Amino acid sequence: MFVSWATGLSGEVVDQVFFYILAITVFLLGLITFLMVYFVIRYQKKKNPQPSEIHENIWLEIIWTVVPTFLVLTMFYYGMTGFNFLKKAPADALKVKVIARQWSWLFEYEHGMKSTELKVPVGKPVKLLLTSQDVIHGFYTPAFRIKQDVVPGMTNTLWFQPTAEGTFDVFCTQYCGLQHATMVTKIKVLPAEAFNQWYQKGKEEIEASKGKPRGPQLYQEKGCVACHSIDGTPRVGPTLKGLFGKNVTVMADGKERSITADEAYLRKSILEPNADVVKGFPPIMPSEKMTDDEIHELIQYIKELK
Repeated sequence: MFVSWATGLSGEVVDQVFFYILAITVFLLGLITFLMVYFVIRYQKKKNPQPSEIHENIWLEIIWTVVPTFLVLTMFYYGMTGFNFLKKAPADALKVKVIARQWSWLFEYEHGMKSTELKVPVGKPVKLLLTSQDVIHGFYTPAFRIKQDVVPGMTNTLWFQPTAEGTFDVFCTQYCGLQHATMVTKIKVLPAEAFNQWYQKGKEEIEASKGKPRGPQLYQEKGCVACHSIDGTPRVGPTLKGLFGKNVTVMADGKERSITADEAYLRKSILEPNADVVKGFPPIMPSEKMTDDEIHELIQYIKELK
Protein backbone atom coordinates (compact mmCIF):
# COMPACT_ATOMS: atom_id res chain seq x y z
CA MET A 1 0.00 0.00 0.00
CA PHE A 2 1.32 3.44 -0.98
CA VAL A 3 0.29 6.49 1.04
CA SER A 4 1.39 9.92 -0.18
CA TRP A 5 1.81 12.86 2.15
CA ALA A 6 -0.95 15.44 2.16
CA THR A 7 -0.24 18.88 0.72
CA GLY A 8 -2.85 20.81 2.67
CA LEU A 9 -3.85 21.59 6.24
CA SER A 10 -7.10 19.66 5.89
CA GLY A 11 -5.18 16.71 4.45
CA GLU A 12 -2.82 16.68 7.42
CA VAL A 13 -5.80 16.31 9.77
CA VAL A 14 -7.13 13.37 7.76
CA ASP A 15 -3.68 11.75 7.66
CA GLN A 16 -3.29 12.04 11.43
CA VAL A 17 -6.52 10.14 12.03
CA PHE A 18 -5.64 7.59 9.35
CA PHE A 19 -2.19 6.85 10.75
CA TYR A 20 -3.54 6.67 14.32
CA ILE A 21 -6.05 3.99 13.29
CA LEU A 22 -3.40 2.29 11.15
CA ALA A 23 -0.97 2.11 14.09
CA ILE A 24 -3.60 0.52 16.33
CA THR A 25 -4.58 -1.92 13.57
CA VAL A 26 -0.98 -3.00 12.93
CA PHE A 27 -0.33 -3.41 16.67
CA LEU A 28 -3.43 -5.58 17.13
CA LEU A 29 -2.54 -7.62 14.05
CA GLY A 30 0.90 -8.33 15.48
CA LEU A 31 -0.46 -9.11 18.94
CA ILE A 32 -3.17 -11.47 17.69
CA THR A 33 -0.79 -13.23 15.30
CA PHE A 34 1.76 -13.70 18.10
CA LEU A 35 -0.86 -15.12 20.48
CA MET A 36 -2.21 -17.48 17.81
CA VAL A 37 1.27 -18.89 17.14
CA TYR A 38 2.00 -19.08 20.87
CA PHE A 39 -1.22 -20.98 21.64
CA VAL A 40 -0.64 -23.39 18.76
CA ILE A 41 2.79 -24.24 20.15
CA ARG A 42 1.97 -24.06 23.87
CA TYR A 43 -1.23 -26.14 23.72
CA GLN A 44 -0.42 -28.63 20.99
CA LYS A 45 -1.63 -32.19 21.49
CA LYS A 46 1.72 -33.77 22.41
CA LYS A 47 2.15 -31.28 25.26
CA ASN A 48 -1.44 -31.71 26.42
CA PRO A 49 -2.45 -35.32 25.66
CA GLN A 50 -5.24 -35.16 28.20
CA PRO A 51 -7.72 -32.29 27.61
CA SER A 52 -8.34 -30.13 30.65
CA GLU A 53 -11.22 -27.83 31.42
CA ILE A 54 -10.38 -24.13 31.48
CA HIS A 55 -12.48 -21.88 33.69
CA GLU A 56 -13.33 -18.25 33.03
CA ASN A 57 -11.02 -15.42 34.11
CA ILE A 58 -12.99 -12.38 35.17
CA TRP A 59 -10.05 -9.96 34.90
CA LEU A 60 -9.18 -11.18 31.40
CA GLU A 61 -12.78 -10.65 30.31
CA ILE A 62 -12.80 -7.14 31.79
CA ILE A 63 -9.54 -6.27 30.01
CA TRP A 64 -10.61 -7.46 26.57
CA THR A 65 -13.90 -5.57 26.96
CA VAL A 66 -12.58 -2.29 28.37
CA VAL A 67 -9.44 -1.92 26.23
CA PRO A 68 -11.15 -2.33 22.79
CA THR A 69 -13.98 -0.05 23.95
CA PHE A 70 -11.46 2.60 24.96
CA LEU A 71 -9.59 2.30 21.65
CA VAL A 72 -12.80 2.60 19.61
CA LEU A 73 -13.87 5.65 21.63
CA THR A 74 -10.50 7.35 21.03
CA MET A 75 -10.86 6.66 17.30
CA PHE A 76 -14.33 8.15 17.38
CA TYR A 77 -13.18 11.23 19.30
CA TYR A 78 -10.15 11.73 17.07
CA GLY A 79 -12.26 11.31 13.93
CA MET A 80 -15.06 13.58 15.15
CA THR A 81 -12.56 16.31 16.09
CA GLY A 82 -11.07 16.15 12.60
CA PHE A 83 -14.55 16.10 10.99
CA ASN A 84 -15.61 19.25 12.87
CA PHE A 85 -12.36 20.95 11.87
CA LEU A 86 -12.96 20.14 8.20
CA LYS A 87 -16.54 21.43 8.30
CA LYS A 88 -15.78 24.89 9.74
CA ALA A 89 -13.96 27.08 7.25
CA PRO A 90 -12.01 30.06 8.62
CA ALA A 91 -13.77 33.41 8.33
CA ASP A 92 -11.05 34.85 6.09
CA ALA A 93 -11.18 31.99 3.57
CA LEU A 94 -11.19 32.77 -0.15
CA LYS A 95 -14.68 31.88 -1.40
CA VAL A 96 -15.03 30.16 -4.77
CA LYS A 97 -18.25 28.84 -6.31
CA VAL A 98 -17.83 25.42 -7.95
CA ILE A 99 -20.32 24.53 -10.68
CA ALA A 100 -20.44 20.90 -11.83
CA ARG A 101 -22.11 19.81 -15.06
CA GLN A 102 -21.77 16.99 -17.54
CA TRP A 103 -18.82 16.74 -17.95
CA SER A 104 -16.71 19.61 -16.72
CA TRP A 105 -16.04 21.91 -13.76
CA LEU A 106 -16.40 25.69 -13.61
CA PHE A 107 -14.97 27.89 -10.85
CA GLU A 108 -16.39 31.36 -10.21
CA TYR A 109 -14.61 33.87 -7.99
CA GLU A 110 -16.28 36.60 -5.93
CA HIS A 111 -15.50 39.37 -8.43
CA GLY A 112 -17.16 37.39 -11.24
CA MET A 113 -14.14 35.86 -12.94
CA LYS A 114 -14.70 32.30 -14.16
CA SER A 115 -12.18 29.56 -14.92
CA THR A 116 -12.17 25.86 -15.79
CA GLU A 117 -9.21 25.38 -13.43
CA LEU A 118 -9.05 26.43 -9.79
CA LYS A 119 -6.18 28.77 -8.95
CA VAL A 120 -5.51 29.53 -5.29
CA PRO A 121 -2.72 31.11 -3.22
CA VAL A 122 -0.46 28.95 -1.09
CA GLY A 123 -1.06 29.20 2.65
CA LYS A 124 -4.56 30.72 2.43
CA PRO A 125 -7.74 28.81 3.30
CA VAL A 126 -10.15 28.30 0.41
CA LYS A 127 -13.87 27.70 0.88
CA LEU A 128 -15.69 25.95 -1.96
CA LEU A 129 -19.43 26.37 -2.55
CA LEU A 130 -20.44 23.37 -4.64
CA THR A 131 -23.54 23.04 -6.78
CA SER A 132 -24.59 20.97 -9.79
CA GLN A 133 -26.52 21.98 -12.90
CA ASP A 134 -27.71 18.49 -13.79
CA VAL A 135 -26.93 15.24 -11.94
CA ILE A 136 -25.00 14.25 -8.81
CA HIS A 137 -21.24 14.67 -9.12
CA GLY A 138 -18.43 14.17 -6.62
CA PHE A 139 -15.63 16.70 -6.05
CA TYR A 140 -12.46 14.87 -5.00
CA THR A 141 -8.87 16.06 -4.66
CA PRO A 142 -6.59 13.29 -3.33
CA ALA A 143 -3.69 15.63 -2.51
CA PHE A 144 -5.83 17.63 -0.07
CA ARG A 145 -7.88 14.65 1.20
CA ILE A 146 -11.15 16.43 0.44
CA LYS A 147 -14.27 14.91 -1.10
CA GLN A 148 -17.85 16.11 -1.26
CA ASP A 149 -20.92 15.14 -3.27
CA VAL A 150 -22.21 17.91 -5.55
CA VAL A 151 -26.00 17.70 -5.65
CA PRO A 152 -28.43 19.61 -7.91
CA GLY A 153 -30.62 22.01 -5.98
CA MET A 154 -28.19 22.15 -3.04
CA THR A 155 -25.06 24.09 -2.13
CA ASN A 156 -22.56 21.98 -0.21
CA THR A 157 -19.41 23.47 1.30
CA LEU A 158 -15.85 22.27 1.54
CA TRP A 159 -12.58 23.93 2.48
CA PHE A 160 -8.86 23.31 2.37
CA GLN A 161 -5.63 25.20 2.92
CA PRO A 162 -2.73 24.34 0.58
CA THR A 163 0.70 24.22 2.17
CA ALA A 164 2.76 23.65 -0.97
CA GLU A 165 2.83 25.10 -4.46
CA GLY A 166 2.07 22.88 -7.43
CA THR A 167 -0.65 21.44 -9.64
CA PHE A 168 -3.06 18.86 -8.22
CA ASP A 169 -5.76 16.68 -9.79
CA VAL A 170 -9.51 17.00 -9.29
CA PHE A 171 -11.79 14.07 -10.14
CA CYS A 172 -15.51 13.35 -10.20
CA THR A 173 -16.27 10.35 -7.98
CA GLN A 174 -19.95 9.87 -8.82
CA TYR A 175 -20.76 8.15 -12.11
CA CYS A 176 -22.47 10.93 -14.05
CA GLY A 177 -22.81 9.63 -17.59
CA LEU A 178 -20.86 8.50 -20.61
CA GLN A 179 -17.95 10.95 -20.23
CA HIS A 180 -17.63 10.60 -16.45
CA ALA A 181 -14.00 9.50 -16.70
CA THR A 182 -13.05 12.70 -18.54
CA MET A 183 -14.53 15.01 -15.91
CA VAL A 184 -11.18 16.07 -14.51
CA THR A 185 -9.49 19.40 -13.88
CA LYS A 186 -6.63 20.90 -11.86
CA ILE A 187 -6.03 22.94 -8.73
CA LYS A 188 -3.06 25.22 -9.28
CA VAL A 189 -1.49 26.52 -6.07
CA LEU A 190 0.44 29.71 -6.77
CA PRO A 191 2.71 31.95 -4.67
CA ALA A 192 0.63 34.64 -2.98
CA GLU A 193 2.05 37.44 -5.11
CA ALA A 194 1.55 35.54 -8.37
CA PHE A 195 -2.04 34.73 -7.42
CA ASN A 196 -2.82 38.35 -6.51
CA GLN A 197 -1.45 39.51 -9.88
CA TRP A 198 -3.55 36.90 -11.73
CA TYR A 199 -6.63 37.75 -9.68
CA GLN A 200 -6.29 41.48 -10.30
CA LYS A 201 -5.63 40.93 -14.01
CA GLY A 202 -8.79 38.84 -14.24
CA LYS A 203 -10.79 41.58 -12.59
CA GLU A 204 -9.46 44.14 -15.05
CA GLU A 205 -10.22 41.85 -18.00
CA ILE A 206 -13.82 41.49 -16.84
CA GLU A 207 -14.20 45.26 -16.81
CA ALA A 208 -12.51 45.60 -20.20
CA SER A 209 -14.56 42.82 -21.83
CA LYS A 210 -17.94 44.37 -21.07
CA GLY A 211 -19.79 44.82 -24.35
CA LYS A 212 -17.33 42.64 -26.29
CA PRO A 213 -18.02 39.19 -27.83
CA ARG A 214 -17.59 36.40 -25.28
CA GLY A 215 -17.90 33.37 -27.55
CA PRO A 216 -14.59 31.68 -26.63
CA GLN A 217 -15.26 32.30 -22.95
CA LEU A 218 -18.78 30.86 -23.16
CA TYR A 219 -17.43 27.80 -24.99
CA GLN A 220 -15.35 27.10 -21.89
CA GLU A 221 -17.78 28.26 -19.21
CA LYS A 222 -20.83 26.39 -20.50
CA GLY A 223 -18.96 23.10 -20.73
CA CYS A 224 -19.04 22.82 -24.55
CA VAL A 225 -15.33 21.97 -24.44
CA ALA A 226 -16.10 18.66 -22.72
CA CYS A 227 -17.81 17.17 -25.80
CA HIS A 228 -17.11 19.40 -28.81
CA SER A 229 -13.65 20.21 -30.16
CA ILE A 230 -12.81 23.32 -32.19
CA ASP A 231 -9.94 21.76 -34.16
CA GLY A 232 -11.82 19.06 -36.06
CA THR A 233 -11.01 16.28 -33.58
CA PRO A 234 -14.05 14.02 -32.97
CA ARG A 235 -15.18 13.66 -29.38
CA VAL A 236 -18.38 12.36 -27.86
CA GLY A 237 -20.11 15.12 -29.84
CA PRO A 238 -19.40 16.52 -33.33
CA THR A 239 -16.64 19.08 -33.74
CA LEU A 240 -17.65 22.72 -34.03
CA LYS A 241 -14.98 23.46 -36.59
CA GLY A 242 -16.60 24.10 -39.96
CA LEU A 243 -20.02 23.16 -38.61
CA PHE A 244 -21.88 26.36 -39.51
CA GLY A 245 -23.48 26.13 -42.95
CA LYS A 246 -22.66 22.43 -43.30
CA ASN A 247 -25.28 19.83 -44.25
CA VAL A 248 -25.58 17.28 -41.48
CA THR A 249 -27.61 14.11 -41.12
CA VAL A 250 -29.66 14.04 -37.94
CA MET A 251 -31.89 11.51 -36.21
CA ALA A 252 -35.32 12.63 -35.06
CA ASP A 253 -37.90 10.14 -33.75
CA GLY A 254 -35.86 7.30 -35.23
CA LYS A 255 -35.82 8.80 -38.72
CA GLU A 256 -32.95 10.30 -40.68
CA ARG A 257 -33.09 13.65 -42.36
CA SER A 258 -30.61 16.13 -43.77
CA ILE A 259 -30.47 19.62 -42.32
CA THR A 260 -28.33 22.71 -42.73
CA ALA A 261 -26.46 23.84 -39.63
CA ASP A 262 -27.69 27.42 -39.70
CA GLU A 263 -28.45 29.76 -36.82
CA ALA A 264 -31.90 28.24 -36.22
CA TYR A 265 -30.43 24.74 -36.04
CA LEU A 266 -27.65 25.80 -33.65
CA ARG A 267 -30.10 27.64 -31.39
CA LYS A 268 -32.41 24.62 -31.25
CA SER A 269 -29.45 22.32 -30.55
CA ILE A 270 -28.50 24.46 -27.55
CA LEU A 271 -32.02 24.75 -26.13
CA GLU A 272 -33.27 21.28 -27.16
CA PRO A 273 -30.05 19.27 -27.54
CA ASN A 274 -31.68 15.90 -28.12
CA ALA A 275 -34.34 16.99 -30.62
CA ASP A 276 -32.13 16.59 -33.71
CA VAL A 277 -29.12 14.42 -32.86
CA VAL A 278 -26.31 14.19 -35.41
CA LYS A 279 -26.15 10.67 -36.79
CA GLY A 280 -23.40 8.56 -35.22
CA PHE A 281 -23.39 10.41 -31.91
CA PRO A 282 -25.24 9.48 -28.70
CA PRO A 283 -28.16 11.65 -27.49
CA ILE A 284 -26.49 12.64 -24.24
CA MET A 285 -26.01 16.39 -24.50
CA PRO A 286 -27.46 18.11 -21.40
CA SER A 287 -29.60 21.23 -21.79
CA GLU A 288 -27.87 24.45 -20.81
CA LYS A 289 -29.47 27.54 -19.30
CA MET A 290 -28.35 30.47 -21.43
CA THR A 291 -29.67 33.95 -22.14
CA ASP A 292 -30.50 35.06 -25.67
CA ASP A 293 -27.37 37.23 -25.71
CA GLU A 294 -25.20 34.30 -24.66
CA ILE A 295 -26.72 32.05 -27.32
CA HIS A 296 -26.16 34.72 -29.95
CA GLU A 297 -22.51 35.19 -28.95
CA LEU A 298 -21.86 31.45 -28.90
CA ILE A 299 -23.38 31.03 -32.37
CA GLN A 300 -21.26 33.90 -33.68
CA TYR A 301 -18.19 32.15 -32.29
CA ILE A 302 -19.16 28.87 -34.00
CA LYS A 303 -19.55 30.76 -37.28
CA GLU A 304 -15.90 31.83 -37.04
CA LEU A 305 -14.61 28.27 -36.59
CA LYS A 306 -13.75 27.58 -40.22
